[in-house]
Amino acid sequence: MRTAFFSTHRFDRDSFQTNEHDISFFEASLDDSTSSLATGFPAVCAFVNDRLNTAVLHKLKAGGTQYIVLRSAGFNHVDLESATQLGLKVARVPAYSPNSVAEHTVGLMLCLNRKLHRAYARTREHNFLLDGLLGFDFCGRTVGLVGAGKIGGLVQKIMQAFGCRVLVSDPALPDSLELAELLSQSDIVSLHCPLTPATHHLIGRAQLAVMKPGAMLINTGRGGLIDSRAVLAALKSGQLGALGLDVYEEEESHFFRDLSDKPLQDDILARLLTFPNVLITAHQGFFTQEALANIARTTLENLSSFERKGEAPGPNRLPYHGASALSSSSE
Repeated sequence: MRTAFFSTHRFDRDSFQTNEHDISFFEASLDDSTSSLATGFPAVCAFVNDRLNTAVLHKLKAGGTQYIVLRSAGFNHVDLESATQLGLKVARVPAYSPNSVAEHTVGLMLCLNRKLHRAYARTREHNFLLDGLLGFDFCGRTVGLVGAGKIGGLVQKIMQAFGCRVLVSDPALPDSLELAELLSQSDIVSLHCPLTPATHHLIGRAQLAVMKPGAMLINTGRGGLIDSRAVLAALKSGQLGALGLDVYEEEESHFFRDLSDKPLQDDILARLLTFPNVLITAHQGFFTQEALANIARTTLENLSSFERKGEAPGPNRLPYHGASALSSSSE
């Protein structure tokens, strides 16, 4: 099937080596200004920061597109209601490698706690002092997980192996804690729920005020789960002790790009990067050999199923109506 791949990088071209489908790779992100590139393509393949809103979907449909395959588990960037109304079939990769994101999550925790990023920079400048690098033992600490799907469940197992007490807030679980209760008890809070209207800015000023003073906040889910301005204020006041992000609310203008020779236009992101207790990676959590292989395999299977049957395999189809607002079973 002829398929237009958007937001592609070298690793995409390396992963999607196939003779079964006619793939055209476009480096451009998919949005209103680039949707015309998909004209004549029965299928479009989109990545996490492509915009598939109502306007874009109407243009894709007018250009002959019938199928949309996502190279991601998340689907908050797709207007599923409009897709359904237009008769566009959408499929995703529901579980390409939960281990990759879970391990990256714990890596952020360890790095922030033991100040590894700061120690690395110091020793390269021949500064071997330990001042300012004091951390704490994970053993005996309380970790709060917001969302207990595939990724959250793996983080839970890893942190329990460290000897941590793990709390969970997820409406899909019968013994789930209320969010405020989890925040007030946790030394580390990690977000593993999908971005929906109900979870947009799930962590804002009120929630940050409830957290333990000096607690650590980690987000490897979706950027919109956190109110970035509120987090910035909490860091400045000292209420938030450390912040680890692999996603950012306005990341689509920055991540997956080399902007090293340009002034950073996002004032909040620029300010966050100045804090020594903030560690930001550019949506890197998925980026392992195993995950890329699984993403490619499932995406190609979705395309083949669309071509043969007009439907993607059942577990990969969208709209998805199984998860509650906070459940991360969609990861």
